[in-house]
Parts: sequence; structure tokens; C-alpha cells
Amino acid sequence: MNYILNIVLAEPQIPQNTGNIARTCAVTGARLHLIKPMGFEIDDAKLKRAGLDYWNLLDITYYDSFDDFLSRIGLNRDKCFYFETKSPRPHSDVAYPNEAYIIFGREDKGLPESLLRENIERCVRIPMIGDSGARSLNLSNSVAVGAYEVLRQWGYPKLQNSGELSNQNI
Repeated sequence: MNYILNIVLAEPQIPQNTGNIARTCAVTGARLHLIKPMGFEIDDAKLKRAGLDYWNLLDITYYDSFDDFLSRIGLNRDKCFYFETKSPRPHSDVAYPNEAYIIFGREDKGLPESLLRENIERCVRIPMIGDSGARSLNLSNSVAVGAYEVLRQWGYPKLQNSGELSNQNI
């Protein structure tokens, strides 16, 4: 089976986060979906630097709004999973289907609560210490945690699962 993972950023604000997420997409084969408005221009030097030279490896789609995104994915709405600290269950308690969309909100606001209420059965969270004063993980770290949980469940399709040391004399 040809597994497809879709990583969706709704209104990302920090170019370095988006650059890091682009790199995660490039090394995992995930598709990147960026929903406007964004807090930076796509040619932002910080964005390019964080993504290094991986931009040519990306399958990336841009949307003018969240409504534009939902209308363009059509019936795949049932494959959307919303990562948010306000969600009721851990991200690892979900069986992600092929072509899953894992969706992350703005760094400063997250996803709208109205969207979460409408889709509560597909809302998940990454477990964290409660009441510590720390609100959440960094967005790029959250995306990596979410992406690798989906890929783990799928058996890491198309990913190299072993490596070799470069110098056996060290």
C-alpha cells in the first residue's frame, strides 16, 4: 500500500517552525499543507534556513483559508485529526487511516474551539505535565511527535530503518 501522510499547519506564525516542519516532511515523505494567513512570507530567509536545502523535496499545497482547505479535501474530512492541548485523549490512542491529515494550529492560539467541538471525536493531544506553567511543546516538536506516531503505526513505510557507522575504527 502507498501510505500518504498529510501535515497541515493552520496559520503558522513563526518561520523557523515551518522550516523545521518542512524538513520533517522532506525526510518522512509527508505532504505539507499551509493555510493562510501566515505570519511570514514563504521566501523568508529564516524559513529557508530552517528547512535547509530540502525545499525541492517537498510536496506542498497552499490554501487561502481553513474553509478553502476543507472544501479542497472534500470527503477526506473524516481523515482529519486535530492536535490540540485542549483535546480529550492521547494522540497514540487513535488508529490513523491512510491519507490521514494531522492538523496543527497557530503557535500563539492553537485551533479554534468551535472547530474542536465540531470534531471532538478526532481531537487528540500529546501528553504533557499538567499545571506546570508550560503551555505546550514547540509546534515543530509537536508535528514530529505526531508524524512519527502515525508512521510507527503504519510500520514506517518507505523509511530506512537501519544505518551504518561510517568508520569502524572509532
